[in-house]
Amino acid sequence: QAQLAESGGGLAQPGESLRLSCTVSASLFRSYGMAWYRQAPGKKCESVATISTTAGSTSYTESVKGRFTISRDNSRNMVYLQMNSLKPEDTAVYYCNAQMAPLQAVCTMTPGRFGSWGQGTQVQVSS
Repeated sequence: QAQLAESGGGLAQPGESLRLSCTVSASLFRSYGMAWYRQAPGKKCESVATISTTAGSTSYTESVKGRFTISRDNSRNMVYLQMNSLKPEDTAVYYCNAQMAPLQAVCTMTPGRFGSWGQGTQVQVSS
């Protein structure tokens, strides 16, 4: 069972930036498309950004297009999410995991390809 660990969250003011990082302890990491998900209070789990195995293809949910950038480093088993121009509606717990569908309402209830979820990292955007 792989382990995932997200970091980089925190408190930010609207318009500021944060960079999230995710370490994945999976020997076949580079074989998986990866994604960042978020769970806002009272809302369903949402896929925010996805990236293909070789980073040749990325996709974003409409609300973050042009503001967030997903990337990966297969040599380090790392996935990143650069978040610029943050908005209060970006407030959520952010998780990384393999691309998967369909998502359960609660992110961590979705059976992950790695067999587990990390603890997530809290992002709070408030003035």
